[in-house]
Amino acid sequence: MSEPRNFDLDAYSPAQMALLAETAGVAKARLALPPLFVLAVLAGAFIAFGALFYAVTVTGSTLGDGPTRLLGGIAFSLGLVLVVIAGAELFTGNNLIVMAWAHGQVGSRALLRNWGVVYVGNLVGGVATALAVLLSGIATGPLADTVIAIAEAKAALPALEAFFRGVLCNALVCLAVWLCFAARDVSGKILAILFPTSAFIAIGFEHSVANMFLMPLGFMLAGTDPIWPTLVNLVPVTLGNIVGGGGLVALTYWFCYLRG
Repeated sequence: MSEPRNFDLDAYSPAQMALLAETAGVAKARLALPPLFVLAVLAGAFIAFGALFYAVTVTGSTLGDGPTRLLGGIAFSLGLVLVVIAGAELFTGNNLIVMAWAHGQVGSRALLRNWGVVYVGNLVGGVATALAVLLSGIATGPLADTVIAIAEAKAALPALEAFFRGVLCNALVCLAVWLCFAARDVSGKILAILFPTSAFIAIGFEHSVANMFLMPLGFMLAGTDPIWPTLVNLVPVTLGNIVGGGGLVALTYWFCYLRG
């Protein structure tokens, strides 16, 4: 008779999660350029799908502001679910590589290489998806009005507000990714993603990769040049995302579980 198999269904502890996150960070930093870029393009498209799902969900809602935001946040979670479960390289999530960097397992050059390639790939994926949506003809009527209003509101944000909304956003995004390291199965990872992601959307924080899709699409639908307003928004939001994910989450958990 064969020995009984032992299935450990308990979640990983935070100390174990830190080691898993560090190992994942090292693997991401060492990934060859072609698959890294392609996976980054995929992540940009995945987040765009989530952002479009959000826009469709909130368009015409009569549930009231709070419930509509919550429902839209749940819909947006599709993007990060696809990134984590299907496999893709997302700039905001990759801010967690700072844990491996702080522990000396990843060099500064490798860290910046990963961020640079992934950021450009995410931008290509987001803009390409915006163009595909525009050419598909589905973004018309009330949906087009929603996307235009979102883009204009983002463009009107003062830089300081955009920065801090970026900080708070990626603290929640990286916490979602961090919680995924505790899960042992797909359903656990999806649940780990759902609440932090829907929270940052419902509250109104700023995610650089989502803006790479929503702002170009919104301004193209409005018939205006999307480049300058998108760049003006992306600079402070991206810096805020780095501080929120790399500083508030990655460095904090490195200090608690990996330092020394």
